Amino acid sequence: MYISQLVVAVAAASFQTALGAAVQGFNYGANAPDGRVKVKNDYATEFSTAKSLVGAPANGFTSARLFTMRQGDSSEPIEAIEAAMETKTSLLLGLWCSENDARFASELEALVYAIKKYGDHLAKIVVGISVGSEDLYRISGIGRTNNETGGAEPSSIVDYIKQVRDATRNTALANIQVGHVDTWTAWVNGSNQAVIDACDWVGFDAYPYWQTTQANAIENGKTLFEKALTDTKNAVGGKDVWVTETGFPVSGRTMGQAEPSVENAKRYWHEVGCSLFGSTNVWWYTLADPGSMPSFGITTDSSKNTPLFDISCKVSVSSTLIVLLSNGSGSSATDAAGVSSTTRKPKGTGSSDSGSTTDSGSNSTLGTPRPSVTPNTNPNGASIIAGSMMGAVAAVMAIVAVV
Repeated sequence: MYISQLVVAVAAASFQTALGAAVQGFNYGANAPDGRVKVKNDYATEFSTAKSLVGAPANGFTSARLFTMRQGDSSEPIEAIEAAMETKTSLLLGLWCSENDARFASELEALVYAIKKYGDHLAKIVVGISVGSEDLYRISGIGRTNNETGGAEPSSIVDYIKQVRDATRNTALANIQVGHVDTWTAWVNGSNQAVIDACDWVGFDAYPYWQTTQANAIENGKTLFEKALTDTKNAVGGKDVWVTETGFPVSGRTMGQAEPSVENAKRYWHEVGCSLFGSTNVWWYTLADPGSMPSFGITTDSSKNTPLFDISCKVSVSSTLIVLLSNGSGSSATDAAGVSSTTRKPKGTGSSDSGSTTDSGSNSTLGTPRPSVTPNTNPNGASIIAGSMMGAVAAVMAIVAVV
């Protein structure tokens, strides 16, 4: 009955080790719900809430993705940095690139200032630097049709990445990987290859909710996401792909077949999020976004650590045992989220962008406009275990006892 394989499947599905665990966190905008610029205490509250979320999966949510290096309109470093240091929150730093060279120069100045001010203390919490966010999407045909403004040409992003590398050379952040965040359709568009080549990693944004030209009911959410992720990985070759934005709204207008609801957001979390947490760097959208419509927040307020739905990514041991025993073949089992416990490779059918679709030729189709996230957006803004049958059974019983 392949007991040894059963043990491995149950163990892998039930536990995640902190050793080499991937980063998990949320996106954080620079402005509060009332529009004011957030300060250190605001970020500290958000980061503490994220770290203490009731029922959080293994390793919790201890990372924050930022969109800008600046505190308000100044060239001072964003106060989220000190909040992150105090709360032991890791950071994916961001430099905003969708305005002009002068604005980017100010972003770079704030980064240099932060390095000088915090030095090794900053280096200890930074997991990466993102040069821009969805800039290529904004200038695409689809982005323009969707009334997006700003953005930056591939050549500009490449130059900005070079400037960041030059500015961090021989500093505490010299060994930090630099990348760019964009919608998945930007990554599969061959005209953006120069940006891919310039990156150490690429940030992947995808929202099935906005894919109205596809059958985007929640039942297809996982398929749409995984197809987009597969296409992106194929397009960027061996570059690491970090999931920098995804989520599903708890409230708002129905888009195509995608109906916002707490139950649907929960399903998307369990089918998509739980398949990523612990194995892929993920920054979910989002912790809380009071007043936003649609609302993607998993809590109603950034100070409340009780989510709107179960976020535990629990796996039913009994159901896993039943599936494995009935298989009798060593094929991978399916966990509670409908994801292979052994194979995490994406699969699925065609999909389009998180709010747009492939902008690269005659196969292009038009998606529904979506608000591209900006610094001011409020996203508050194994090996087989060998041994005797009795030993395997004992291992299973031990797992069950713990669970």
